[in-house]
Amino acid sequence: MEAKEEMRLVRRAARGDASAFEKLVEENQKKVYNLALKLTGSREDALDASQDAFLKAYTALGSFRGESRFSVWLYRLTYNACMDLMKRNRRAGGLPLPVDEEGAPLDFPDPGPTPEELMEREDTRRAVREAIEELPGDKREILMMREFAGMSYQDIASALSIEEGTVKSRIARARMALAEILKKGGTLPPDRQSKRRKGGRSDA
Repeated sequence: MEAKEEMRLVRRAARGDASAFEKLVEENQKKVYNLALKLTGSREDALDASQDAFLKAYTALGSFRGESRFSVWLYRLTYNACMDLMKRNRRAGGLPLPVDEEGAPLDFPDPGPTPEELMEREDTRRAVREAIEELPGDKREILMMREFAGMSYQDIASALSIEEGTVKSRIARARMALAEILKKGGTLPPDRQSKRRKGGRSDA
């Protein structure tokens, strides 16, 4: 859907046109559900988060000013809905590892070993998940938007109201922070990190 058509539907929906909002839902529901599934790792939670995101979008249409695409704004609402669910999951006894549309665990890339190396064992996957939870909220948020949700730098910038360059630098810092946590926990060996930064050159 073109941005102009999307905005026309948003304005109509804000004036109470239910059919216009239905079109917006139809256009975005699959992407919203897939994003929620990746973030929560639960089909049931993904459905709940998707419904919550659309409900919040509908009730807040009057405050939407079109500074970003409606779809990007909706991703942000979906992300927030998922974070709420994940907090409740943690309080209830654990957070499931994010999965893809087929239910397979997602690889999580970082500045060290390849995702395949990092995620090849169950205990390593658990360490990565726990390390992500140790990150400060802003680092955890932007890393999950990029790595788990697969959002582009431009979409993240729009959702967070920051410049693309700022997005890239924040993601880089978040990846470095994650790598440090993994190194301290013994999941990511320091010598492999240093060799990778040096391009594999020997000290000899």
